[in-house]
Amino acid sequence: MTALAASRTRWGEVILRQLFFFCALISVLTTITVIGILAVETFSFFQEVAVTEFFFGTEWRPLLEPKAYGILPLLAGTMLIVVGSSLVALPIGLACAVYLSEYASQRSRHIVKPILEILAGIPTVVYGYFALTFVTPGLRQVFDDVQIFNAASAAIVVGIMVLPMVASLCDDALRSVPGSLREGAYSVGATSFEVTARVVVPAALSGIFAAFVLAVSRAIGETMAVTLAAGATPNLTLNPLESIQTMTAYMVQVSLGDTPSGGLAYKTLFAVASVLFTITLAMNLLANKVMRKFQEVYD
Repeated sequence: MTALAASRTRWGEVILRQLFFFCALISVLTTITVIGILAVETFSFFQEVAVTEFFFGTEWRPLLEPKAYGILPLLAGTMLIVVGSSLVALPIGLACAVYLSEYASQRSRHIVKPILEILAGIPTVVYGYFALTFVTPGLRQVFDDVQIFNAASAAIVVGIMVLPMVASLCDDALRSVPGSLREGAYSVGATSFEVTARVVVPAALSGIFAAFVLAVSRAIGETMAVTLAAGATPNLTLNPLESIQTMTAYMVQVSLGDTPSGGLAYKTLFAVASVLFTITLAMNLLANKVMRKFQEVYD
């Protein structure tokens, strides 16, 4: 009976091992397929549009006459959202993490953490309508020249969206700092603030940086909230009060079905997606590299 049970266990392990391998293989094949499709369609696009015009052109009108294929307005709009959302999410998220890790009681943690999780679970389209109905009217009370669709309101709601990620990851990094470092600082007479600012935060700096990079990459890829709040005007501007268009918002515009499949305008979807994929991949690789360094120190 024992031998029979052992045989069944071995067969179960073999089946599970093969199942897990198959799941991993599907993930790898899916990634390779996506990269391959993007590469083929992007190469086809660059056979008709010069690389220099695409990356250095200052006008983006692939759907209107006269046509222009300069991606700089989309990059500028995306960077406005990223910078604005970072100014909202990174300092507030780090402050929340410091409070949860160093100052909050267990009762306070049980209240604040679920609230942050609720923010993370709200659909992005809801954030977009929140920007239109609440954030933009508030900005127009302060600034007279705020357009209905503007980068500032989109950046604010995207910052609120990524704030739970920053707070959670930074909290994990801070709580991973060995308690002996805190005790050593207290033993030489350091105050609570000095321990946090001069010992705990510097010790967790690599984990905090990785959290920031992941949050920024999340902001770069945000779609619906930005599409609803920022508009669809590809302006090469640094004014956050004006309407802009990001790379993801343009992809939504092309994907609505009004653009004929196979045409040059349709191929711009893949060219923009390739740029977005490259930026996001680079940032994720950077964050993973920093996270591995962080884990090697404190594991």
